[in-house]
Amino acid sequence: MMKNIAKALSYAFHPFLIPSLGFLLLMNSDFYFTLISFEAKKYIMVIVVLSTLILPLISLSLLMLTTRFKLNLDNTSDRIIPLINTALFYYLGFYFLGKLPIFPIYKLMLISSVLTVAIMLFITIRWKISGHMAAIGGLVGIFLALSFRLNFNGSALLSAFLLVAGLLGASRILLSKHTPLQVYAGFALGFLVNFLIIEFI
Repeated sequence: MMKNIAKALSYAFHPFLIPSLGFLLLMNSDFYFTLISFEAKKYIMVIVVLSTLILPLISLSLLMLTTRFKLNLDNTSDRIIPLINTALFYYLGFYFLGKLPIFPIYKLMLISSVLTVAIMLFITIRWKISGHMAAIGGLVGIFLALSFRLNFNGSALLSAFLLVAGLLGASRILLSKHTPLQVYAGFALGFLVNFLIIEFI
């Protein structure tokens, strides 16, 4: 029962889904992003969903056609190519967002995600850091930095994110996908990279 719940949480908050969730929440929050027109939001979401969800999923599906690739990504070597593809697709999304006359924060969010994935790639060559926790940690870092920059009280949303992060981390450990250290390291990486970029750039 517990493992089924852990699996459900891992799927519901998969790293491919987190960027789209973050952008969707951001555009419907009490930040000044509510000033953006519906048409602009639609174009932004199309770019984000394509570059951070659909294209990475397609590339992962193509990798599954090779017998040497294992979808569960338990082996470090199986994570390298998906991470490279993900970084490239994220950068593609950043490039196309740069063509739109929108608030710079959206572009910063994607470039911070690119940097997070790039650092994960180098770490993964030697160690199996948690991608799930890096993604949710990045989301926490982004919204915390925005609350500081905009003097916005986002404590309720941040509390929800931290609760999800705790449950997700416990799920990854329960499923024996990561050690506690790999879970903490993933969250710390995602949080620090995204917080520092959003807060200071």
